[in-house]
Amino acid sequence: MKTILLSAFLCSAVLFPSFAQTTLLKEASPRKIEVAGFAEMEVVPDEIYFSISLREYYEDEKNQKGKVIISTLEKQLIKAVADAGLSKEALSISGMGGYQNYVDKKKKPATFLESKQYELKIDRPDKLDVILSKIDSRGVQYANVARVDHSKKEDFKKQIKIDALTAAKDKAEYLLAALDQKLGQVLEIRELDENVFYPQPMLAKSNMRAFAQAESADMVQESDVQYQKIKISYRMQAAFEIK
Repeated sequence: MKTILLSAFLCSAVLFPSFAQTTLLKEASPRKIEVAGFAEMEVVPDEIYFSISLREYYEDEKNQKGKVIISTLEKQLIKAVADAGLSKEALSISGMGGYQNYVDKKKKPATFLESKQYELKIDRPDKLDVILSKIDSRGVQYANVARVDHSKKEDFKKQIKIDALTAAKDKAEYLLAALDQKLGQVLEIRELDENVFYPQPMLAKSNMRAFAQAESADMVQESDVQYQKIKISYRMQAAFEIK
């Protein structure tokens, strides 16, 4: 009799902890809902980076006389940038090169003309017209938009994440309301997508120098010049407890 009672006691001692553990596991896994929220923003860039290329040339191209060297053109560019109220840091050298200038191979040998590329940072595209108008157009090989950015980009990214998370919460609330359920505390938050920046064409009226390559002195023209907007988008996922 004692043996039977002892065996029953041992069995209950083994089974009870297992039962208690199962109960705790069930309590640790609350009912939940997982949703994703999306938000985006478009901002006009306040940092526009132009790529400008200057090249040497001859005043008398036919006879290859009166060469205007690259340092002369560079001084004109530096002064024009300063006159436009920009800091020295706004202009930087991005590359150097050159090309062979052929006039008449039989009479004169080819000459090497140097070229130099720069990156110019401005806040408005119309400032480029003011700067390039002070440089001899024959020395400007091209000027075009290299890239755009915004000085408050990081602040925008934070706000878009918050908006995406708020959108996820709103979605969870109205989905549960349709089932007569209420939203509980947040259980998990995850970023599904990294921020995405991509250009959005935008037209702006401007009296700027032609950005395309030009060989003549008539480089200033009236045109609709395309520049870019920045689009920021985020997708966030959140899990909430169902009360």
